[in-house]
Amino acid sequence: MNIRLLLSLGFFILTYTALNGYIGWNIYKFLEAAWGYNRPWTLAILIGLLSYAYMLGYRLKTFPMLKNIGSCWMAFFHFAIFIFPVVNLVVWLLGFAGLSGEGVIVTAGYATLILFLVYTGTGLFNAYMPSIKEYKLTVEHPQAPDRTLRIAVASDMHFGGLSGKKHAERLVSTINRMNADLILFPGDLVDDDPDLFKEKKMDRTLKKLNARLGIYAVLGNHEYYGGKIDELTRIMDEAGVKILKDEIIKLDSNAYIIGRKDKTDRNRLPAGDLLDAAGNDLPKLIMDHQPADIQPIKENYADMLFCGHTHKGQIFPYQWITSRLFDVDYGYKQMDQLHVFVSSGFGFWGPPVRIGSRSEVMKVDVTFTGSQNYYSEKKT
Repeated sequence: MNIRLLLSLGFFILTYTALNGYIGWNIYKFLEAAWGYNRPWTLAILIGLLSYAYMLGYRLKTFPMLKNIGSCWMAFFHFAIFIFPVVNLVVWLLGFAGLSGEGVIVTAGYATLILFLVYTGTGLFNAYMPSIKEYKLTVEHPQAPDRTLRIAVASDMHFGGLSGKKHAERLVSTINRMNADLILFPGDLVDDDPDLFKEKKMDRTLKKLNARLGIYAVLGNHEYYGGKIDELTRIMDEAGVKILKDEIIKLDSNAYIIGRKDKTDRNRLPAGDLLDAAGNDLPKLIMDHQPADIQPIKENYADMLFCGHTHKGQIFPYQWITSRLFDVDYGYKQMDQLHVFVSSGFGFWGPPVRIGSRSEVMKVDVTFTGSQNYYSEKKT
């Protein structure tokens, strides 16, 4: 471990601990004013455990509940670091105006609690009640047979802990109602490793999915973090989900589906190599978990690209960050001949809430037509 990494890790721990200390101080002042609570060290130990429960749960696999508790704390943490400074400022301004004392702190505390309950209710609804995003488009390709396909797309399920069997059942029922010809999962199917996914028998749930042209997936960064890719591939294959790792599948006479390894894998093939290997006799649909390679995919004449990873920021205001990191961080955009789709994801990572985003399944009705277009002009 190099010095720069150690310094970065140390800075993160100090900053994160200080922020949790600030949150704990606010909680203590409210409890003290409202109920006369006077055990600061007990509260400090409790908040310290909650703050690091996710990291402890990640290391101590035999105690998965720790990770769930830590995820819930992360939801509160994100709320508190944005709301508490505003509340502190309001209390200070009221004090400056002559309204101070325990009554102001108690009122501000209860108002914050009500706001947190609204935040939590909204976030849970957005996380667990998926929407369906519908898209209709025409893809021109000089060799394409004239036909229409319905494609169902869901990414970033993070199945395992809080994204459990019930959420997997929602995915299956939502997609099966679409009567899709093809189902695509652009990465992060499980939350790091497939142990809980298998233990909760979610593989049996996914086995109920139906699509005449098959169900295909690619790996996301979290599958690499878990380090059990071969096991996950076997489990998904038994569930009827084919994971493509720099592989090309010809879907009858409809199109090619190309699945890339995640950007995390430094040995993955360049997009151009895969697209050239597929040939040009049919439209080319490519899955790449992170929407970070759009330009080379476009320049090598792919027709449709399906990604996930961004979660659309998941919790406001992180959408501002993802929109600056990626050319397309959410939704649909046509870039020359390439039609780009980036899903906000069906599940969530860490906190089981979504603010400013919502879990979703994409329903893409695409009509392929053999007319000449940008693609053929460039190829000739």
